[in-house]
Amino acid sequence: MEHEYERIKQILPGILDKTSSTFCLAKWHHTTIYLHLGETHSCYHPRPHTIPLDELKNNPSALHNTNEKKLERKKMLEGKKPIGCQYCWNVEKMGPGYISDRKQRTVAIHEGDENRLQEILDNDWDFDVNPEYIELSFGNSCNFKCGYCHPKYSSRFLDEIREFGPYKHLKNESYDIDWFIDKLYEEEDENPYVRAWFEWWPELSKTLSILRITGGEPLIHGSTYRLLDEINKNPQPNLELNINTNLGMSPKLFNRFIQKIKPIIEQKKVKSFKIFTSLDTYSREKAEYVRNGLDLDLWNKNFNTYLTEIDNSCLSLMITFNNLVVSSFDTLLEQVLEWRKEYNIRGWLNENGHPVQRIQIDTPYLKEPSHYDMNILPKEDFGKYMDKHLQFMEDNCEEWDINKYDHLEVAKFRRVHDYYMSNVITDEYRKQGWRNFFNFFSQHDLRRGTNFIATFPEYEKFWIQCKEEVGLVKLDTSADDRKLRFELRKKLLAERRAQRKKK
Repeated sequence: MEHEYERIKQILPGILDKTSSTFCLAKWHHTTIYLHLGETHSCYHPRPHTIPLDELKNNPSALHNTNEKKLERKKMLEGKKPIGCQYCWNVEKMGPGYISDRKQRTVAIHEGDENRLQEILDNDWDFDVNPEYIELSFGNSCNFKCGYCHPKYSSRFLDEIREFGPYKHLKNESYDIDWFIDKLYEEEDENPYVRAWFEWWPELSKTLSILRITGGEPLIHGSTYRLLDEINKNPQPNLELNINTNLGMSPKLFNRFIQKIKPIIEQKKVKSFKIFTSLDTYSREKAEYVRNGLDLDLWNKNFNTYLTEIDNSCLSLMITFNNLVVSSFDTLLEQVLEWRKEYNIRGWLNENGHPVQRIQIDTPYLKEPSHYDMNILPKEDFGKYMDKHLQFMEDNCEEWDINKYDHLEVAKFRRVHDYYMSNVITDEYRKQGWRNFFNFFSQHDLRRGTNFIATFPEYEKFWIQCKEEVGLVKLDTSADDRKLRFELRKKLLAERRAQRKKK
């Protein structure tokens, strides 16, 4: 981090001298676009805003270059601070030693291609720019309904809310749908934003450096395959292509994906390609509870197919570290080492002659919703697990052995460990988290036929604490609530009878 700070401190002043003190290159060159919602933002800090359809009529690049963004760019060029970027302004208020994302991204984008800054200087503030990085969602169709996801991004979760209504008695997070359902495009073929994307693609693809396709589940979206067909026909040798996938689709559909992506990788039709997939623990019952819809056997089958069918293929595990994996994270850490021993022998050497790590991991921690935040777990009961996981990684760390963990991977998890062990939350946040935890997972079990205590017996003491905290608060137990519970039980019993008949 010290090296990073020094590098930014040396390069950034030259950029800001040519622009302004509040300039951020990400406002021009980074974007996330939710085509199923018609929304965009330049990074995760400003809230997404609507892409007006009338702006798209003659300008498909308005998927990124909205008038709202252009006005924010104008403010930055004038040395003003757009309100949506308040997160970075707050970080910078803390003192010169704090590096905001604005500073990091500006330097990183500038180092990637210095012509990007010159293009801004040579044009009016409202010109249309083709960004260097795009994260793109074609739709919310998904075969999973992970509890810390949202109906906005999961069609199965959306179907549940439509059938049973929002979750009740949760502060700040009820998973309701009324506020976005009117703007949701559930069919890709009927979505004008998807149409605009493919109109923009021929021009955009000339300059795009990184494209990351997310969802929903991209591998069940027809538009993903259409895009892969476009790349197969017209290679993009300067493009880094990434796809987020849960690897939970049928082998037949996954084999379709393999047939599309194999020539792209092996014939180098893009600069690089990587799958980003999600798994948080390798304890079967826990993994399938955390990611509702997961079949671990099927996941393993698709994982193996990808790494064995395609030479030079790489994969990264996105581990969303939350309170349900604190007790069993070591099962995944152990399995990663086994996978590395098995699949790295099929690997290759990079341009410097060093073996390439085919199976990478990242361990970002989840901060919200609060009922998944690890910080609501009592440290006296769960700190021992965190110590155990960190110790395992440190004991199996070797920088030059790709079958072990490297120092950066250990450092990333050490931050997660220290964040949990040293972070002090308010008593109000903790108790609200406990209430949300019990109320959410009680309803989760009822709606989905799961059993929290049977799956996580080591959490029983914590479960009782949360239940007792809920007992201190008077809850609405209206007739509608009781009727819902009765209908859910009846539905689950019918499903179980149907399953027994099949057997």
